[in-house]
Amino acid sequence: MAKLSRRDFMKAGLTLGATGLFLNNPLLSQGLMAGKMIVIASSNGLKATEKAMELLIQGYDPLDAVIAGVNIVEEDPEDTSVGYGGLPNEEGEVELDASVMHGPTHNAGAVAALRGIKTPSKVAKLVMERCDHALLVGEGALKFAKAHGFKEENLLTDRAREIWLRWKETLSDRDNWFPPKSEKLPAEVKSFVDAYGTINCLALDSQGNLAGVTTTSGLAFKLPGRVGDSPIIGAGLYVDNDVGAAGSTGRGEANILNCGSFQVVSFMAQGYSPEEACLKTLERIAQKTKLQPYLLDKDGLPRFGLNFYAINKKGEFGSASMWSGAYYAVHDGRENKLREAAYLFKRKK
Repeated sequence: MAKLSRRDFMKAGLTLGATGLFLNNPLLSQGLMAGKMIVIASSNGLKATEKAMELLIQGYDPLDAVIAGVNIVEEDPEDTSVGYGGLPNEEGEVELDASVMHGPTHNAGAVAALRGIKTPSKVAKLVMERCDHALLVGEGALKFAKAHGFKEENLLTDRAREIWLRWKETLSDRDNWFPPKSEKLPAEVKSFVDAYGTINCLALDSQGNLAGVTTTSGLAFKLPGRVGDSPIIGAGLYVDNDVGAAGSTGRGEANILNCGSFQVVSFMAQGYSPEEACLKTLERIAQKTKLQPYLLDKDGLPRFGLNFYAINKKGEFGSASMWSGAYYAVHDGRENKLREAAYLFKRKK
């Protein structure tokens, strides 16, 4: 038998030690830590990206990871743009929209104008998995959710109700609704009129699989039944497992008319980086908006906000906004932080 030198013995020991670590770590032994993992979200999604990355590291499917991430925001009564606590429609009813899309199966599900359920993203996933439809709306979506054990609840928090009531009381001086005396009221209400907020979250797992979710309470004080881009596959969310994933927040009507998230993924398929693809899509939307003068400011530019978020198959990511000053959340496996988004137009001070 050949005699081992001390150096050979040490090398053998290190190899055995590494092998032992590999065998004892189920993630490593399954190859789950091999590839690059990325989670990105809109600026209100730092807790979502943290949770989603935690689950990706544990080997969860990327769709389950991003849904668990946005559930934190959906259940947060302090976020007035998503889920429980979201601002209601003009009649004081909270209506929620959500969509999910799973890269490996190229399947998707969505719900719109859903009332009484805190986590529409979970219902959207059930639509994808448990029925032969892609989108359920209104009463049908609620019946479907309740059939699967979801509890119907009042989603209008006291804070959201007060904001809605102040909007209603200051909407006109020719109706029978009177606001309490306050010099602050006009400014407070103005900050919420035309307010739209959403959370989009996208993930790439270590196997190169992509998934995404978008969920929202939609435009504040909207007409009952209004549906924005969030539950529309190709507008508020799109995933192609061979190319990348994209999602959006902001003015849904502008996005629906231009199939924005699909456009972002299409541009990535042509070789553009995620950030470039987001910017090119915004350029196209801005050009089309010129055909709708009522949506333009005095300088002929879109007077609304719109943001895109994207990841490609290689793990590159980016975001772009119609106007400067936007941020987005990114967890790259090492740190979780907000990053500044690219922009099409610089906001005037």
